[in-house]
Amino acid sequence: MIKTLQHSEKENFMNRISLTMRIFTILLLAGWSSSLTQAQSDLSPDLQQKIDSVVIKGLEKTGVPSASVAVVRDGHIAYVKAYGKARLEPSVPATTDMRYSIGSISKQFTATAILLLQEEGKLSLDDHVVKYLPDLTRANEVTIRQLLSHTSGYQDYWPEDYVMKPMLQPVTAQQIIDRWGKKPLDFDPGTKWQYSNTNFVIAGVIVEQVAGMPIFQFLQEKVFTPLGMSSVTNSDYEKLGENDPTGYMRYALGPLHPAPKEGQGWMFAAGELAMTAEDLARWDLSMIDQTILKPASYRQLETEVLLKNGLGSHYGLGVDLGTQSGHRTISHSGEVSGFTAGNTVLPDDRDAVVVLTNQDAASAYSVISRGIVPLLFAVKDSTAIRMEQQARTIFIGLQHGTIDRSLFTDNANFYFDDLALKDFASSLGPLGEPKDFTQVGQSLRGGMMLRRYRVQFENKTLSAWTYEMPDGKLEQYQVAE
Repeated sequence: MIKTLQHSEKENFMNRISLTMRIFTILLLAGWSSSLTQAQSDLSPDLQQKIDSVVIKGLEKTGVPSASVAVVRDGHIAYVKAYGKARLEPSVPATTDMRYSIGSISKQFTATAILLLQEEGKLSLDDHVVKYLPDLTRANEVTIRQLLSHTSGYQDYWPEDYVMKPMLQPVTAQQIIDRWGKKPLDFDPGTKWQYSNTNFVIAGVIVEQVAGMPIFQFLQEKVFTPLGMSSVTNSDYEKLGENDPTGYMRYALGPLHPAPKEGQGWMFAAGELAMTAEDLARWDLSMIDQTILKPASYRQLETEVLLKNGLGSHYGLGVDLGTQSGHRTISHSGEVSGFTAGNTVLPDDRDAVVVLTNQDAASAYSVISRGIVPLLFAVKDSTAIRMEQQARTIFIGLQHGTIDRSLFTDNANFYFDDLALKDFASSLGPLGEPKDFTQVGQSLRGGMMLRRYRVQFENKTLSAWTYEMPDGKLEQYQVAE
């Protein structure tokens, strides 16, 4: 359950109606609302409107009750807003000062605690577990680095997407590692990548041994207080308060029900934290500006761990590593009973997107985040605006099987033969006019400008991309799912 949901997403799709009626229904009839509190409001009205549209449609598409969203733009918190219902009965609107459990996003904080202790000379990532917990399986072979990168081989104690009966009772970290840390390893250390909450329980115990205090207290002193993250609480120790959202779950496509609370101890250093979206954005800013750790520690946190055979794991220390539209991302998702969350940092762009929701085993956080991130890449200079308008006009023409051949190179005109135009028209025409047509990225390739567009319809989203010659003519115009 406490996991990155890339490995276990369950889609719950709702029936859809028109965009106008949907927004009207959601905002006016169903009583969905958004808080008015914003950290700053310097995003353009157009971008704010597009973000709002992404979130509202994402909640409706998945049936998730609420989302709290924070956007970091150009190195500052630029937008914070809450949407939907924090509680269904009685109905309570979500607000930006409510705390949501962030699940496995907590793992990067545990990794940070280890790195802080390494900076103090009290341990090393390359220490073997035997130095701290000698009774664990093959503890003389497994390193702390392998714990934090999920390459240790220790079996996951909570892969399920629900709370099992024994987990309603309290447990200690020692009991977890006694049961799962003494089993035979699932693979030889360093030879495979497999997500395991057990790794971070072990890491958390090591932090407490070395620091001489509870890991939450250590993080409070070293991270949360210095960053002004005043909302952070340990949701493993006690249930969120009456002024926070209720966590929900559902069986198949059935109605929402309040989710059960895990017994104390089951989340620990693998997923114990809860906070507001704005406070998680403050953490993202610290990653962008590198204010908590030394540069060398951030490099270790954000460097892909390689397996012994040389293959990449796409994982650093408590963080997923990848790219989106050609931009480097440091991300993680999280799930505990009643909550799912996503956090994506784009360090080179100085941007980040936080999405916290109050239903487990649901994809709203991912749908929303994937919708917002490309909006931050959109380049809106005068040329981009003109080419976006042209690309939309060409798209609509292709829906009718026609193009203005003066806009294309000889190669592109050769590509758009009678068969191509017929297939473009027959496959795109029935979709109707796009609801939104937005440039989401651009880059240079082969002496041309590559522009990428997101084309959104009522029930489908397509990608379109063009290669633009220096003289402005198009060498290519492609469309795909």
